Amino acid sequence: MTEELRKELATCYSGVAHDVMRGMGLRNFTLPASITPLMPEKTLCGPAFTIEGRLDETADAHETLLAWTGLLSKAPAGHIWTCQPHTHDLAQMGELSAETLQKKGVLGCVLDGHARDTNFLMDIGFQTWRISHTPKDIVGRWLPTATDVPIQIADVRIEPGDFLLGDRDGMVRIPKAILAEVTEKSVAAMHTENKVRTAIMDGMDPQDAYLKYGKF
Repeated sequence: MTEELRKELATCYSGVAHDVMRGMGLRNFTLPASITPLMPEKTLCGPAFTIEGRLDETADAHETLLAWTGLLSKAPAGHIWTCQPHTHDLAQMGELSAETLQKKGVLGCVLDGHARDTNFLMDIGFQTWRISHTPKDIVGRWLPTATDVPIQIADVRIEPGDFLLGDRDGMVRIPKAILAEVTEKSVAAMHTENKVRTAIMDGMDPQDAYLKYGKF
């Protein structure tokens, strides 16, 4: 059932889901505009596998790589790798990690941080939302502290399993408890928008179209 909803939600765009949740009275569900998609033409939609971590300058290379590969092993298929690393100094995704996750069926990643090996990520089509890029990696400098816990990105709290929907315009978080309702209302809103668009293209005044359909 969840996969069916994911496919249906993926046909929607972030703006319509935003408007639906705004109309439902929700707040703080839009990720900051500084986090952007590596491939803007690709929609990313799915449940979040949440990760939290921290800088640790006392960790050695083996310790950090052991912890990192353990994270890769935990990542579930059909989810989005969603990380709050608490640093904007290091790359949190790169070539081998992305290839490993993609092979496992992970849909893509969302990072409140940086990525590297971006030409390779684009070549394999692993959608990566990030702030920017750096060649600096986590080896000897960063450790995970928790998985499948609530994380905070700016003013957006993301619970494990909450859905993320991102496209060229930005990314929204949809609480898992209301996924079906938001998906249904988003699909319906797009159908109404199509009616408004058709009416205006056929010569109807835009205000009259808004008053008739209650949507603009």
